Amino acid sequence: MAENTLANTLADVKRLSFEHAIAELESIVKRLEDGKVPLEESVVIYERGEALKRRCEELLRQAEARVEKITTDASGRPTGTEPLDVQ
Repeated sequence: MAENTLANTLADVKRLSFEHAIAELESIVKRLEDGKVPLEESVVIYERGEALKRRCEELLRQAEARVEKITTDASGRPTGTEPLDVQ
């Protein structure tokens, strides 16, 4: 894939929502698993799949950073929020 074309592909992927990126990634995986894609095209769509995977991971990390845990007092009433410890 030409360097300019790859740069355009990556720029395009960075604009996708999580839902669109994951749907396209699933489509690529299915095509590759079917084994009916010519080698050269397989390489191209695999590279796009890698870019889509990174985009999905990036969006998930951003979402996790925004999730907050609701804190409560002894009687169970909400008192505020604090960052969610996901580990």
